[in-house]
Amino acid sequence: MSGELRTFLEKKYEQYSGKIFIDNDPITIPHRFERKQDIEIAGFLTATIAWGQRKTIIRNADKLMEWMNFAPYDFMINSEENDLEVFKTFVHRTFQGEDCYFFIHRLRNLYKTGRTLEYLFAEGYEKQQSMAEAIKFFREKFFEQPHLLRSEKHVSNPGKNAAAKRLNMFLRWMTRNDPNSVDFGIWNAIPSSALMCPLDVHTASVSRKLGLLKRKQHDWKAVELLTQELRAFDREDPVKYDIALFALGAFEGF
Repeated sequence: MSGELRTFLEKKYEQYSGKIFIDNDPITIPHRFERKQDIEIAGFLTATIAWGQRKTIIRNADKLMEWMNFAPYDFMINSEENDLEVFKTFVHRTFQGEDCYFFIHRLRNLYKTGRTLEYLFAEGYEKQQSMAEAIKFFREKFFEQPHLLRSEKHVSNPGKNAAAKRLNMFLRWMTRNDPNSVDFGIWNAIPSSALMCPLDVHTASVSRKLGLLKRKQHDWKAVELLTQELRAFDREDPVKYDIALFALGAFEGF
């Protein structure tokens, strides 16, 4: 049965991993760019607001890119304080203007010091070779600067058993290196084998129906259990099956 399931998921991955599906997915936003820093900044901001209707996510992420003159890295390096005021008007569900302003301000400070998002995640990963620790470390560093407490809920914490779906999705985008897939593979410091599966409604539901996940909660423990099952199919690249599982739920109503 496991061999048949692996073959089934491999076929679905091949069917849905191609760039033909980019236009209707939030990953279309970072795919507009070629420079590494542009891709990771656009990817992080898009992933941060990636819940709700995909059309709305794409529209609002596009607004953020427009406010940065469709040059995120240049904006971070060259913008003045008054250039950030417009972000105080941004709203995407519970991600409000004050949250957006802090995120842009924090990214601006990060890139002005010569560091990158990859640097922070990689530094965290190197400590214990753990994605949970990488995310927790990134979160600690990201919120080192003064901020409203409410903004912290927009960077999930595996230390509190959060599934961290959006961060795991962002890390998949940046790290997985398959030239035929939608993922970028522009980060080298974290191996694909270490990635954890993004657990959203579609992925979780399909995984339970296929017997890959028995835990009912949508939490970090469930992420660990599901990823462990997927590693049995491909130890070096387990989260490629996230594309198959998501597509089965979102496109095929599995």
